[in-house]
Amino acid sequence: MSAGASNPEYVNARVRSRRASLFSDEDYRKLIRMGPSEIARFMEETEYEREINELGTRFSGVDLIEYALNRNLAKHFDDLLDWSDGRLYDLISRYLRKFDVWNLKTIIRGIYTDTDSDNIQADLIRAGELEDRTIERLLEADEIEDAIEVLYGTSYYEPLTVAYEEFEETGALVPLENALDREFYENLLADLGRPQEGPEAKYVEFLEAEIDFRNARNALRLARSGADLDPATYYIDGGVLFDRSDLNRLVGDYDALVDHIADSRRYGDRLSSAMGRLRDADSLIQFEHALDAALLEYADTLSSIYPASVSAVLSYILAKEREVENIRAIARGREVGLDENEIEEELVIL
Repeated sequence: MSAGASNPEYVNARVRSRRASLFSDEDYRKLIRMGPSEIARFMEETEYEREINELGTRFSGVDLIEYALNRNLAKHFDDLLDWSDGRLYDLISRYLRKFDVWNLKTIIRGIYTDTDSDNIQADLIRAGELEDRTIERLLEADEIEDAIEVLYGTSYYEPLTVAYEEFEETGALVPLENALDREFYENLLADLGRPQEGPEAKYVEFLEAEIDFRNARNALRLARSGADLDPATYYIDGGVLFDRSDLNRLVGDYDALVDHIADSRRYGDRLSSAMGRLRDADSLIQFEHALDAALLEYADTLSSIYPASVSAVLSYILAKEREVENIRAIARGREVGLDENEIEEELVIL
């Protein structure tokens, strides 16, 4: 933990400045009409200038865009930690461990699909706590079991070892990915308690919402996977919207799942517009994008209650992630020849 008293007012002032420079929905609509080289030139005129210039001698096209996006994202989140002191530092740093989970999932999926390590590396976001040396060893692994062994001595080793047995039985990545999610979220909340009021209570409320939406996402993924998996086994503890029996009941019933979220006292009124998007989604990817938008709206709502709290920082982290994922989706869509409407369906636009 960084020494000193917590300094949320200072950090949030810096975050407001950073958030003002994020791409707008209109920017995304401009990018949709551009090819990869044009997107890179557009980014060069924004706060991605440094990354585009530094990486432009080694990469081009979509590779340049992806490496620039991930380096910029890591830089921004490193800045958050550099600015923060005391308890605020602790709360932010523990949340940024989500990028360790992102990287581990990305590497495991890459091994599973026999993807070249250079292509896997392009998707990594080095903003967590895993050392670069560990990540490099993971990228050298040829088998998922070998990658798990690299993690011996970390908190991820045991849950992945247990989940690997089910992966071998089913051939589905769901057990491994869910083991990582559970390790992250359940440890995240383990020593926070349940404060009833104040800024930290909103931090806990945000984490509960993220767990709730993760459970909703997992319910639909399990239903669509076709694998013989028990939904309750993949339940992540710590949320308030579902229990294990709810997941068993709602898997496979999309309308009932959306009704369950909409009828909740916590989310229904605050997420009325997002609920409309959830009801209109006619594919799993649209459902997941609607959940992402709903979580971002919810984080914005919480940060407005306590503007000088960690909730505002978390809201910014989600918004920055959204920017990076949207630009990445546009660049990849243009590269493979998707039309503008198809690309727009891949974006999270509020």
